[in-house]
Amino acid sequence: MDHGKSTLVRALTGIEPDRWDEERRRGLTIDLGFAWTTLRSGRTVSFVDVPGHERFLGNMLAGVGPAPIVLFVVAADEGWMPQSGDHRDAIAALGIAHGLLVVTRADLAPDGVDAVVARARAELADTGLAEAPAVVVSGTTGQGVDELRERLDAVLAAAPAPDPHARIRLWIDRAFTISGAGTVVTGTLGGGTLRPDDELVLVGAEDAGGRAVTVRGMQSQDAAVEVLGPVTRAAVNLRGVPADAVHRGDVLLSTGAWGLTSVVDVRGLTGESLEEAPRELTAHVGTAAVTATVRPLGKTHARLTLARSLPLTLGDRVLLRAPGDRAVYAGVQVLDVDPPELARRGDARRRAEQLADMRPEGDLATEVRRRGAVPVSVLGSAGLEVPDDGALPAGVRRVRDVLVDEERLASWAQALGEAVRAELAADPLSPGLTGKAAVDRLGLPDLTGAGGDVQAGVRAASALLSAIVREAELTVDAGRIRPPGAPRTMGTAEPAIAVLEDQWTRAPFRAPEARDLDRLRLGARELAAAEAQGRLVRLGGQDARGGAGARGGTAGQGDPIVLGPGAPAQAMRVLAALPQPFTTSQARQALDTTRRTVIPLLEHLDTRGWTKRLDAGHREVVRS
Repeated sequence: MDHGKSTLVRALTGIEPDRWDEERRRGLTIDLGFAWTTLRSGRTVSFVDVPGHERFLGNMLAGVGPAPIVLFVVAADEGWMPQSGDHRDAIAALGIAHGLLVVTRADLAPDGVDAVVARARAELADTGLAEAPAVVVSGTTGQGVDELRERLDAVLAAAPAPDPHARIRLWIDRAFTISGAGTVVTGTLGGGTLRPDDELVLVGAEDAGGRAVTVRGMQSQDAAVEVLGPVTRAAVNLRGVPADAVHRGDVLLSTGAWGLTSVVDVRGLTGESLEEAPRELTAHVGTAAVTATVRPLGKTHARLTLARSLPLTLGDRVLLRAPGDRAVYAGVQVLDVDPPELARRGDARRRAEQLADMRPEGDLATEVRRRGAVPVSVLGSAGLEVPDDGALPAGVRRVRDVLVDEERLASWAQALGEAVRAELAADPLSPGLTGKAAVDRLGLPDLTGAGGDVQAGVRAASALLSAIVREAELTVDAGRIRPPGAPRTMGTAEPAIAVLEDQWTRAPFRAPEARDLDRLRLGARELAAAEAQGRLVRLGGQDARGGAGARGGTAGQGDPIVLGPGAPAQAMRVLAALPQPFTTSQARQALDTTRRTVIPLLEHLDTRGWTKRLDAGHREVVRS
């Protein structure tokens, strides 16, 4: 059945939109065709000629999906046909609100034009084209073509201006190779601006996680261009991918600007009950067609689980069609691209109630409240606008690149304070709570992989924990969270440490023997706690064991070497008074200590750059 669409496009543009011999032979559009023209105002307009026959509905949806303006064509001699209803349902579900009603082939049925217009008006009453101007034309005789150009110019002038600064999401409808150029893809650029050497991400069936590609060059209307803005039919020459790895339904994205999702919560738009939907449908979005598993959440809401991840954003329109069916089942709108799990009894009912109150454009405060904390980049990739700090919703605080719910922040801070106090009460030797332990105890949201940027996620997680620490009026000391200025005690080991400190006042360079530490019940844990409090210094290695003995000292391997915290500085004053250079034996005698102690002490001074080893037996003090 021929509505004369291709003939009309040829009359408007002088370009043959039917690309295949079979289409021209049969007089039937099978796949997408493309043409363009310049209007009297100087505006250029591109056309995507979509199939009208019901057997090619999938191809039609791939062409309509990215289009902002529609010419809805009905033939005067055929009138409203079943596939016209499919096209109506598609534009209604996609929310297309700009276009024209065009009655073609008027020369074949001039007396039927009024009835066809009236029927089309009635059928389109509940769509965005309800008030669209109607134009009667004949592509064969030229009747009405000039008027159509004028009306089309007016529609373009009234349409909302696309955003040239928007993030790129270019749905691909064709991919092919040009000799000497390589891979070329085509699609409709609905927003943003493309330039040569731009780096993009290609996401598709073969590259579900994304493949980095670079724009080698661009064409529009068969001419090379250096800048390509919206809304434009674009042919983009790519580096980094072979043509046979790109397919219709793949998409080019701005790097780092989009999140990918395979689970979305949606709201029905076209009146069909989603409770009665088949378990599996085909989801059409952009030029993609992906199998979707449907979980109804009441009559008007559902959860779609897609067979592969797509770059969806809040407010996106999706068409659902039963596999093999020649009609649109329903149109839905995306409400949530990162919905919560439905694991407990009653979760589905509660989620349906939440969705009933949600707006397609999203609500920043609600999203932050639901998550507790979320990176700004994640909100942006979902399609939420994040205002400046002074315009943030009440109850939302910005912490670096993270938005935090203030009630949840206060709750986390209270819980952290209680956890730190409990840690120190249970173990006086504890230097405080580690960051990981704090995250685990508070059950903080995992931000480390947010938006696919691991490093940015790690920074976001660190910023959130730091904000909670400040809110709790705690401090971080040597990587441990504890109360600021809190006295650090050794608990039951305090008397033993006091004994060592007393001994060091009389003999500052005499390290206690292992048997002395055992008698005082000072093991590795107590010594580490004392060192963390600045009560002593351990020498001879990471665990302060065996440094001297392993190098020939009198102590057995594994004995700890511990001195008072001021011993290194005191030793320097003594060694500086010796004739330079000095031997290990001279240092031992001057410091009144043992070989077991002097060797790790000198090595400690070497490491700090205070002394310098000249040869096997001599050192000197480094003068600043």
